[in-house]
Amino acid sequence: MTTDSIARLDRDARLKALNTMTTIRLAEEEIQNLFMANLVRGTTHLAIGQEACSAGVAQALRPGDSMTCTYRGHGHALALGMTLRAMMAEMMGKASGACKGRGGSMHMTDQSIGLLGANAIVGAQLPIAMGAALTAQIKGSGAIAVVFFGDGATNIGVFHESLNMASVWKLPVLFICENNLYGEYSPVRATTPIDDLAERAAAYGMPGVIVDGQDIEAVYSATLAAAERARAGDGPSLLELKTYRYRGHSRADTGPYRAPGELDEWLKRDPIDLLLGRMIAAGEIDQAEYDEMRGAIEKAVVEAIEWAQAEPFPELEAADDYVYYPG
Repeated sequence: MTTDSIARLDRDARLKALNTMTTIRLAEEEIQNLFMANLVRGTTHLAIGQEACSAGVAQALRPGDSMTCTYRGHGHALALGMTLRAMMAEMMGKASGACKGRGGSMHMTDQSIGLLGANAIVGAQLPIAMGAALTAQIKGSGAIAVVFFGDGATNIGVFHESLNMASVWKLPVLFICENNLYGEYSPVRATTPIDDLAERAAAYGMPGVIVDGQDIEAVYSATLAAAERARAGDGPSLLELKTYRYRGHSRADTGPYRAPGELDEWLKRDPIDLLLGRMIAAGEIDQAEYDEMRGAIEKAVVEAIEWAQAEPFPELEAADDYVYYPG
């Protein structure tokens, strides 16, 4: 099924959404520069082009809800409320980072904002979200759990196990598939026999909704409806967000496996441009005002990076900290 109607955001909510997506975009562009300058160790995976997915879902959540996501999770962390300083410091492995320098790019975590963690293992975040949803159900808190995963994760066992259990127990969990058409370097149809992954929801007795992942208001609307259903005790939903990453899978991947012209077509539906154009047409903002917003965000990103670069690395003596839960 597809979303039949879209709950449009008011002007203030649109401004927030525009600010969030622009922040994610500019932060990730700088993260790539930091990686190329050897200031980010390991690897990094960018979600440039997918900003409406993380920002739209986050805008539909409430305090107390939780989220897990993939290693392509910078945007999800920022959308939930992680500060630029905490993120940039973590990217550089600094003691003042969100995980005190222990997580890096692929393990952004901040329990204070409901982010139970990005995960470097494909699909490993699914059962973690199940645990959070079961906790909310047992406590009767009214909270929901949200789990993001890519199209490739729908082919592994834990995806099917999680959807099955969530449906049987009517857990308050939203399964959010960011279908960006590629599992690492493989096009989805090279590994999966269907185009619409939301069809897989039918096997587990839950709604499967196809959503325009480039339209933040469509993402917000679908998430809000699924969240209300989960909070009412009616169980989980599978949302398939059709989206696209402009950059390669990771690091210096230039995406030579893309079909000619494919990227150009998706650039025509940039999520930031779509919302900005809608707002300009509605008289809610003009180009000069957006340029001012973007300039302020650029300044904030640069300042966060400069601050993080000056921060100390963790002391060697702290290497054993947080290994065991304090009993």
